[in-house]
Amino acid sequence: MENQDIKIISTVSEYNKMMNHETLHPLVSIIDFSKADRISQYKRSYGFYTVFLKDVMCGDMYYGKNNYDYQEGTLVFIAPGQVYGMNNDGTYIQPGGYALIFHPDLIKGTNLGKNIKDYSFFSYDVHEALHLSEKEREIILECFKNIKLELEQSIDKHSKSLIVNNIELFLNYCMRFYDRQFITRDHVNQGVIGKFENLLDDYLKSEKPKNMGFPMVNYFAEQLNLSANYFGDLIKKELGISAQEFIHNKLIEVAKEQIFDPAKSISEISYDLGFKYPQHFTRLFKAKVGVSPSEYKTLN
Repeated sequence: MENQDIKIISTVSEYNKMMNHETLHPLVSIIDFSKADRISQYKRSYGFYTVFLKDVMCGDMYYGKNNYDYQEGTLVFIAPGQVYGMNNDGTYIQPGGYALIFHPDLIKGTNLGKNIKDYSFFSYDVHEALHLSEKEREIILECFKNIKLELEQSIDKHSKSLIVNNIELFLNYCMRFYDRQFITRDHVNQGVIGKFENLLDDYLKSEKPKNMGFPMVNYFAEQLNLSANYFGDLIKKELGISAQEFIHNKLIEVAKEQIFDPAKSISEISYDLGFKYPQHFTRLFKAKVGVSPSEYKTLN
């Protein structure tokens, strides 16, 4: 079943047709799944941005094995070209909840188009979904309602900016709610940070820097079964610095200890820490400490 074909749905109108939903605008749509036909389960890839509001765990999406704090509603964000869904087992299900879909062409030349990459949750894994409180769910549904109301108006010169502005407002609320989720799951996050520190310590004590190179954020995200974006955002929210900066700080700590080993040259230390070129190590050390490794050795 793993090699099952992925169904590619390129346009908003294609998706609307599949869901038996009227196309009010060629580049954006709000779907009420309670009015949609039953659908079969399959893996899909969309040519547009997709946000699902799942009211229940209705079986039409793989959510991973994580336990969730909020059951009133779940928001899942899917960027164009990402694959989601399940292998088709021949069963049909009635989808539940709502969806907002919008094509990249809708936001070209707009403020949202310039800043869409800032909404990093579009690159989170499905099991890193946003779990809404009842109050948050009401706000999201109000956003969907306002977008739908605008779609029902006759298209004029104001339509695009009003629709895009409403989508941007919705996404900004989602950023706020994700910030809340990072805070309310602080106990889980602390566990992730502890594991990250241990993994980084083990990495630097092993032969991995020599064999695999400089420790990269993606490597640790994979080890923790998180997407790189979610992991990076979690670290930033909890520690106030990026995951890369955390790695750099740890490297400098280790380097400071090794600099005083008379048996090791600066070049050896840089290679042992995964730097391809000693000058890159020296540059980072000086940026962090204010002096070169050689100067640091003589000053202490």
